[in-house]
Amino acid sequence: MKKLIPIAAATALLLTACGTGNYAATEIPAAPQPTTSSAAPAPAESCDKTKELASYAPDGPLPAPMQMPAGTTMADIQKRGRLIAGVSADSLHLGSRNPITGQIEGFDIDMINAVADAIFGPPAKGQPHKVEFRVISSPQRIPVLQQNLVDIVARNITINCARWNQIAFSAEYYRSGQKTLVQLDSKATKLADLSGQTICAPAGSTSLDNLKKANPKIKPVTADSDTGCLVLFQQGKAAGISGDDTVLAGDAAQDPYAKVLTERISDEPYGLGINKNNIEFVKFVNGVLEKIKTDGTWMGSYNKWLMPDLGKLPAPPVAVYGR
Repeated sequence: MKKLIPIAAATALLLTACGTGNYAATEIPAAPQPTTSSAAPAPAESCDKTKELASYAPDGPLPAPMQMPAGTTMADIQKRGRLIAGVSADSLHLGSRNPITGQIEGFDIDMINAVADAIFGPPAKGQPHKVEFRVISSPQRIPVLQQNLVDIVARNITINCARWNQIAFSAEYYRSGQKTLVQLDSKATKLADLSGQTICAPAGSTSLDNLKKANPKIKPVTADSDTGCLVLFQQGKAAGISGDDTVLAGDAAQDPYAKVLTERISDEPYGLGINKNNIEFVKFVNGVLEKIKTDGTWMGSYNKWLMPDLGKLPAPPVAVYGR
């Protein structure tokens, strides 16, 4: 089926590591390119699979905004005047640029804004959150943290043992699942029906690993971004896309000739990524997540960005501690 690339997808291709964020409504300097952006995940040698969702428990109540404890990552961020976050700008509903306002918005972005507000306090009406967004590709998520190019990453990154050896994670803030997007007129109902066909998954993602394991007979192809996979699909270079249901819902919303199969081949627990040496920051972020899960902020964000495509949720995911 020959199709034109929707304007939204074509526009997203123009995005680079430099993005206009909410901070002071100015152009954000390009994040330097990591030297190990395509490095394979380290083998999971020290992570107990049964405890991989366990993070670090908060150290009591959150400090008041602008009163971060001396010597902490939060104090450094406060002194700098902004939180630096690695995000996506082309994952509709998670992290994408609004074509009208030019701002990056979505569920993942709300998580970052909550962390910034806990450090600096909520912005005055009409003012931006104190966040500098650096737009990164899927393979860059871990290297930008290891090289301290960002403070935190919110880019639908799955918590797993191999990644715990490289970075630290917050407690789970969302439970996604891997599904498959195909053409609207496809007869396929499950991944097994696509044997021998080319399926796209983002490079450096668990989606790619899961895809190969779920059906070794498919022909995997990769792209650095979700939009890259969508464009390959629309150009007829991929018969489908395999990825998180959150991302595929956004893809389907941009392409009326696509549909998402109901089959779910994995669970994908999302965590906010943080440099593994910044444990006090992980504890602080977990305190923020507890707060927004309790006061209704988390559910309000889910209902705004994800509920229309993914349905109602009874409650946010429960945090697991013990690391």
